[in-house]
Amino acid sequence: MTRVFKLALILLIVPIIFGACKAEKAASVHDNQYANEIQNLLRQMTIEEKIAQMSQVDPGFYQSADALKEAIRNDEIGSILNVTGAENVNELQRIAIEESRLGIPLIIGRDVIHGFRTIFPIPLGMAASWNEELVRESAAIAAKEAASVGINWTFAPMIDVTRDPRWGRIAESAGEDPLLNSMVARAMIHGFQGDDLSNPLTIAACAKHFVGYGAAEGGRDYNNTPIPDYYLHNLFLPPFREAVNAGAATVMTAFNEINGIPATGHKHNIRQILRKEYGFNGFIVSDWASIEEMIVHGYSADGKQAAQQALEAGVDMEMASRTYTDNLKQLLDEGKVKMEWIDEAVANILYVKFQLGLFENPYVDVSLADSLLVHPQHLEVAKKLAEESVVLLKNEQNTLPLKKGTKVALIGPLAHQPYEQLGTWIFDGDENDSQTVLDAFIEFNGSNNTHFAEGLKYSRDQSTTGFSDVSRAIAQSDVVVAIVGEESILSGEAKTLAELKLPGKQEELLVLAASKGKPVIMVVMAGRPTGLLQTQHLADAILYAWHPGTMAGPALANLIFGNSVPSGKLPVTFPKGEGQIPIYYAHNMSGRPATADNWVHIDDIPVQAVQHSLGNTNHSLDYGFTPLYPFGYGLSYSSFEYSNIEISDNQIQVSETLTVTATIKNTGEYTANEIVQLYIRDLSASYVRPVRELKNYQKIELQPGESKQVNFTLDKSDLGFYKPDGTYIVEPGKFNVWIAEHAETGLMAEFEISE
Repeated sequence: MTRVFKLALILLIVPIIFGACKAEKAASVHDNQYANEIQNLLRQMTIEEKIAQMSQVDPGFYQSADALKEAIRNDEIGSILNVTGAENVNELQRIAIEESRLGIPLIIGRDVIHGFRTIFPIPLGMAASWNEELVRESAAIAAKEAASVGINWTFAPMIDVTRDPRWGRIAESAGEDPLLNSMVARAMIHGFQGDDLSNPLTIAACAKHFVGYGAAEGGRDYNNTPIPDYYLHNLFLPPFREAVNAGAATVMTAFNEINGIPATGHKHNIRQILRKEYGFNGFIVSDWASIEEMIVHGYSADGKQAAQQALEAGVDMEMASRTYTDNLKQLLDEGKVKMEWIDEAVANILYVKFQLGLFENPYVDVSLADSLLVHPQHLEVAKKLAEESVVLLKNEQNTLPLKKGTKVALIGPLAHQPYEQLGTWIFDGDENDSQTVLDAFIEFNGSNNTHFAEGLKYSRDQSTTGFSDVSRAIAQSDVVVAIVGEESILSGEAKTLAELKLPGKQEELLVLAASKGKPVIMVVMAGRPTGLLQTQHLADAILYAWHPGTMAGPALANLIFGNSVPSGKLPVTFPKGEGQIPIYYAHNMSGRPATADNWVHIDDIPVQAVQHSLGNTNHSLDYGFTPLYPFGYGLSYSSFEYSNIEISDNQIQVSETLTVTATIKNTGEYTANEIVQLYIRDLSASYVRPVRELKNYQKIELQPGESKQVNFTLDKSDLGFYKPDGTYIVEPGKFNVWIAEHAETGLMAEFEISE
């Protein structure tokens, strides 16, 4: 019996009577064109079939492909992850639709984090571009490529605000600021899902991890996350609110516990905040085995209780582990879970399947992949986003850009590593597609002008046997370009580092390069801020490239040789060392803040000094109180002058808006983009507010000598904050506002919100 015939039969036989049963109540939460179909399916489903829809499995759970197919045939699975290939997926869908009792299609999940086959910069790099449209376009390309091989659901974007670069998953985040994370959330969801999820070249997005995962203590993955409600609402939740507003089809719960309750069992956060307050109406999936892991947390006594707690909290689908499959029927029989909860969960899942058009068009056109994967247009976008993600941190004596024909010693363990440049979590990326820096230098600058000697075979290499080749390459060259950093496996999930330094003998390699008396350009490929305190003095210019993806080589060649001008800005503060962590721009003011005039360095303390508190300010004696590089920082080959800040009024009512303007002039010699940033500070409030908060930004292009006036508007949505109970308030009082190049500079004005 075909799926269409079955569905028609159901619609004919089963009357549509709203409110007649709990299934109808569950389905009615979705006031949309699919409500009737969802109700009818729920009426027909057995409890086992409902629980099956709530189960997502990895094929590895089954001993063979035949066993997997039999489970689908018997209505034991609602979703599969980590299956790719149009033919494979089509066969599994055929079994689900034509051979299972009700013909409900599968949803096929996969981690498509920063590209599918065409790999874009890691999300932290994307955030450094501050370019929402390019980020959206990259996600749309990833969706097309993934959909062409049968994937219809991605576990992205990850929008965990984090202030700890030791945490490996900062690579997947947009960094320390809720506004930038919200931008990436909005851009990627719109890119993945497009205007119509039923379009066969779109896929469902999944906002993760709900919530607070980026606050893991010590940056140690999966660790505890003590988060006062005040910070939960003002720092960690805003990107998820934005994700819901952007239409995210699904949300994933986090591994961490929050103040004693695992995120996967946190009823208040899921049912009250996400569902009721934010109005989320897609489905919620656990992270991999995070329901079962509540036992390890010590929150659940066993799998049975874990299943009960997760369902009661509002988790609709279980990923990987089997506590729902093994226990929900018995829990229902014992009255420990409600049928209403199960029906709600299944309705949520069916809703997304209907949105995806899987009931009408479950199969993939097997010819799509050949025409879409690594398409030249996709590579162009990847190159453009890689260029805009690179941050110029240093450029003494205008070392960059180089002139074409310059003899270059290209050194370092990441100069010709096609796999490593792709970055973390790229299951479907192919290193054979990668264009490395060596490839690009030879193509652009000629093999005669490119003297390559990696020096180290990989980033952690402890052998210096290749250093002699490096010396010979430098001797034949006018300038050194050193591509250093960390291998892709050293960042991402479960990749916490206690020390932020370049691994292996890379520092020694840079010392060698600097000793030859020729300009040194350091390019860092990494998944986090790393390696600069000990090495920045060894380089005349520094380009921070993150892990740039497939088109790393052409992007960096364009920047180094001046075909493009750097415009990236840091999405995260760079600490001087691990002892400064956490350090972030939007900190609260202490009662004794340090300034340039009152802090004391350890070397300034006299021997046998009188025992006193040395200035009484909030700083460390060795690192001081400023970071290595502040949030929002990034240089250009050109230069910019900020002037004439003006505000539309010195005093406004809560209901009124304020316009802030300034003039930005390109005072350099290159046409260039500048990311102009708007910050505010609430000077006195019922809760201590940050010293600065990013509220908006604009990316503008200026010709040499050209000036533009930038205009920003502030309203009550920008000027208030959330109290610990989640209530949003705007309080009267004085505010500072800055239009700035980064978080530690800018033109300032003052205004007041009146009673």
